[in-house]
Amino acid sequence: MSAAFWSLVGVFNYVVLTYFLVLNTVYLGTSVFAFGALRRYSMRLKSLDLTDLITSGGAPPISLIAPAYNEALTCVESVRSLLSIEYPNFEVVVVNDGSKDETVERLRAAYQLEPASRIPTAAVHTARVRQVYHSRTHPSLWLVDKENGGKADALNAGLNYCYTPMFCAIDADSLLEPEALVRIVRPFLEDSRTIAAGGILRIANGCRVERGRVVEVGLPRSLLARFQVLEYLRVFLAGRMGWATLDASLIISGAFGIFSRAAVVRAGGYATDTVGEDMELVVRLHRHHSEAGIPYKIHFVPDPVAWTECPESIAVLARQRDRWQRGLFQSLTRHKRMLFNPKYGKAGVLAFPYFFFLEMLGPVIELLGYVAFVVTIAAGRADWYFVGAFLAVAVVFGGVLSLSAVALEELSFRRYPRVSDLFQLFGLAALENLGYRQLNTWWRVKGTISALRGVEGWGKMTRTGFSGEKRRGAAK
Repeated sequence: MSAAFWSLVGVFNYVVLTYFLVLNTVYLGTSVFAFGALRRYSMRLKSLDLTDLITSGGAPPISLIAPAYNEALTCVESVRSLLSIEYPNFEVVVVNDGSKDETVERLRAAYQLEPASRIPTAAVHTARVRQVYHSRTHPSLWLVDKENGGKADALNAGLNYCYTPMFCAIDADSLLEPEALVRIVRPFLEDSRTIAAGGILRIANGCRVERGRVVEVGLPRSLLARFQVLEYLRVFLAGRMGWATLDASLIISGAFGIFSRAAVVRAGGYATDTVGEDMELVVRLHRHHSEAGIPYKIHFVPDPVAWTECPESIAVLARQRDRWQRGLFQSLTRHKRMLFNPKYGKAGVLAFPYFFFLEMLGPVIELLGYVAFVVTIAAGRADWYFVGAFLAVAVVFGGVLSLSAVALEELSFRRYPRVSDLFQLFGLAALENLGYRQLNTWWRVKGTISALRGVEGWGKMTRTGFSGEKRRGAAK
């Protein structure tokens, strides 16, 4: 190959090195901000009696909207978990999105659901609602049975039948901790500008679940699932906590977030033409309020926990990450006018460029960088100073950031009480950048290609269910 080619490869290698350096430096920055915020939050919790909110009568009513599609194996236990939440004024609205299994039948049998009349309070367009059911044994439980339209369509149906000023969006196969609502509603009580708040997701694989509650926390047996435990700690505690501290949150997980119903309805509800409806809604809320000149706040609260099941097979995880990347691509390209636009505050000037260049486009640069790195070494043209710098920035620096996420967990909430689990997490942090990260990069590149090709749909996900049975359903 010509000298010009190798010169170009050399330049690209340093572009990739710069990418890793910038990406990991941003991670480090958000970790530092998160550390301070988590310390303040933890200290505040020690002096706060959460029962004050429950007994004071000041807790605003909330609707829990849980879309369900083919959730027969876990829906009864998940609903039991929702009904056992310690909150004075809430209702549960399960939205069956045209399930092909026995989701409706199992819910009706378990909770004595009967046809009932419930007048819609909004007119967001959705697929046809077939029937609304109400529980004879649990007055706060409702079931909206509708034709299939996708998760976003199901959430919109829940919005239409929501009677409370706030709603909490949660996956029907996730488990909320009893105090989750009390904790996540606090930003709304403390700041009237609050329109949304997100909570943290944790991996339920490996935990012991009884009657809809996680009663013993442990690490999964599967190595793939363990890597995801570490990944969730980094994403939520170091990433989302850090961005929220900067007042620049762009994502609230679709599996657990609370919103002002009026704000979401005014913004048009959930978009049904994207697989990333959770992120797209948050970005659109930023746009809507900034363009209308309405003061607003979007928060992240690090301790209200929803436990969720993660994939334990490479094929299912690959489909999930492909979908996540497609959703990211769709959300950012749809709202690209926010990029570097000071009209949208820190969300437009800081968070949007980060997600656009480093999270959306970054995986392509990263994958090509790995290829160029290997080709350069194989051809004997490696600058060993560069090799050392590449490994230091891409592998060692990345491992240190994962270690910092485990440290944040240990210094704040310590949900993994066993010392052996803690050491395993530290070991995973050292190993994550030696294979798992590269797999993720490949899946995200495929997701970007899928987005460019206009691929639609969620894909299938095999879950074991909290009882250990296997079932198939739409991926998260």
